[in-house]
Amino acid sequence: MSLMNVGVSALNANQQALTTVGHNIANVNTPGYSRQTVYTNALHGQNMGNGFIGKGVQVATVMRNYSALLNRQSNAANAIHAADTSRLQGLMQMQDVFKGGDGSLGAAVTNMMNAFVDVQAAPSDATGRNVVLTRMSELAARFHAASNMLEEQDYSTAQQLRNNALLVNDKASQVARLNNEISRALATGHQPNDLLDARDQVIREINQYVQTTQVAADDGSISLFVGGSQALVLGINSGQLSVEETKEYPGSQRMALYFSQPGGQQLELTAAMVGGGEIAGLLKFRNEDLAEGRNLLGRLAMTIGHELNLQNQRGLTLNGQQGGALFSLPTTSTGYGNITGYSNIGPGAATTQVMDASQLKPSEYRLIFEGSPVAPVLTRMSDGKVFNATSTPPLTTMADLNAGFDADGLRFTVPNATTAAAVAGNSMLFKPFSTAASEIEALVHNPDELAAASALTANINKNNTGKLQLTQLGANDFTGIPAAQDPVRLTFDGAGQVTYQIYDHLSSTWGPASAPMDYTPGQPITINGWSITLTGTPAAGDTVDVANALDFGEAFRLNAGNAGAFLDLRDKKVFDEGTTLSDGFSAAMAVVGTRTQSVQLAKKLSSTVAKNLEMDRTAVSGVNLDEEAARLLQYQQAYQASSKVIQIAQSLFDSVLNAVGR
Repeated sequence: MSLMNVGVSALNANQQALTTVGHNIANVNTPGYSRQTVYTNALHGQNMGNGFIGKGVQVATVMRNYSALLNRQSNAANAIHAADTSRLQGLMQMQDVFKGGDGSLGAAVTNMMNAFVDVQAAPSDATGRNVVLTRMSELAARFHAASNMLEEQDYSTAQQLRNNALLVNDKASQVARLNNEISRALATGHQPNDLLDARDQVIREINQYVQTTQVAADDGSISLFVGGSQALVLGINSGQLSVEETKEYPGSQRMALYFSQPGGQQLELTAAMVGGGEIAGLLKFRNEDLAEGRNLLGRLAMTIGHELNLQNQRGLTLNGQQGGALFSLPTTSTGYGNITGYSNIGPGAATTQVMDASQLKPSEYRLIFEGSPVAPVLTRMSDGKVFNATSTPPLTTMADLNAGFDADGLRFTVPNATTAAAVAGNSMLFKPFSTAASEIEALVHNPDELAAASALTANINKNNTGKLQLTQLGANDFTGIPAAQDPVRLTFDGAGQVTYQIYDHLSSTWGPASAPMDYTPGQPITINGWSITLTGTPAAGDTVDVANALDFGEAFRLNAGNAGAFLDLRDKKVFDEGTTLSDGFSAAMAVVGTRTQSVQLAKKLSSTVAKNLEMDRTAVSGVNLDEEAARLLQYQQAYQASSKVIQIAQSLFDSVLNAVGR
């Protein structure tokens, strides 16, 4: 082996090393690029009798600096971070619906309730009444605007989910194509570094949308799995993802991620199966966070509307008529089910109906049919509370549903034909508040129809010797108020008890006395659906007469008792944990804010983990310009030295030729 050949081998090896360093420098900003390193080995020496003489050097291969473990860990962490980020973005937008300030829904509620102050001060004045009606219309408009914002967010989220699924499908086909190219290239005995980097980068991008696990094959291909075991990429073949309305509850607008192989059936991937990725975060936001926002908003509209409707129906209009409903509200909502032959449209649909607005919970409900014989189990999805045979109230048989089962202020009714068709594993989804905010409308536009007057009037006998004062008088059930010309007389015994008698104007006599009732100052005395609250200590024989307000002719028009009751609603505890009506929106704001803060903390944690793992990965695979610059000088010097070896070999060869020529 000549010196010339040794120099040439060295020159070629160093040239390839310089080329690789240049390749690294050129791709310093290329996403997913892994630093490459040239590995050389010495050529086997030649036995010259007195020892082995080296033949030079050769390039063994060019390897990329890569850690499969760190790559997988980084992908998983980035998937979780992407899920938290997408969910947080949705929650931050939803907070705009539940914001405070003068233009907020909460301000509209406050303005409407406070408007009754002027009506109470001047019950017959049309100006104050018109202000109340205007505020009611404004409140309904605010509910519509808030509902529209949630609907727009729902639509944009659904579109984003579908687009993300299409992107994943496109990138999955890219991985399958790269698998084919890599397998063919590996047949040469060397790794196609740039193709491997390209595939890893595509996989990394897929994990931004949906979390995957990967399994390497002997031929160099990588299979990707979603939902634990569904092959999104298997060798050179790829599956398909789609985001559609769940087939479990048709018409419910709940969305799910579906997987299918070409020509195969769709398989629904649950939220727990999906894991991380932007799709998982958006699904969780749409099916849980956005649903809760709708429930909070709908429950608020339903409760306020029901309370105001009931209060107006307890009073008298300026025309002396019983007041009607102030707001139109959805009377029932239908359930969505997967029972054979069931439809949520038509008279056979399962329904929920509001029975007690003060007991409502901002939640969806799932009714599952379990066991043998089949028995119903109702679950409040917001906190997992279960209503079954052992709960309070108990839900034991199908007949309980047929007759109507009451829970959380709602009556659940499932027709007999539906319960008869139900088998174990069937279920139904109820969304009682999903449309309330969009459907609420102000019904009263004539100020005379505002029932500001109390249907009752009370008179404390001027001859009483005790100290009684009237603090509140109102009707809980309009049908139970004293009939015209037939007042009710309360008589106190001075020992803490009271009886009442009803006057009969036809016979001009007082009826028999009732059984004694306890009297506690400041506590209401309830009789036939109406109540009176008195303070002070009565003497024996003291009386109070309660009569129909119409007994006194037009005087009821100056009565503002029911307007005062409207104002009292501000402090009525009608929401969870004793929250008052006026604070209901603030409580909803707090719920959304708390959930947003929780996701913010989760995002912060996942971001830290993802950044640290990505730094660990890039520490192994990333290009360091300082290191590459040092290698550039190293290989440059070696290249120049190799050239010097060739130059010397050439000089020696020329000297030999000259000597022989002579």
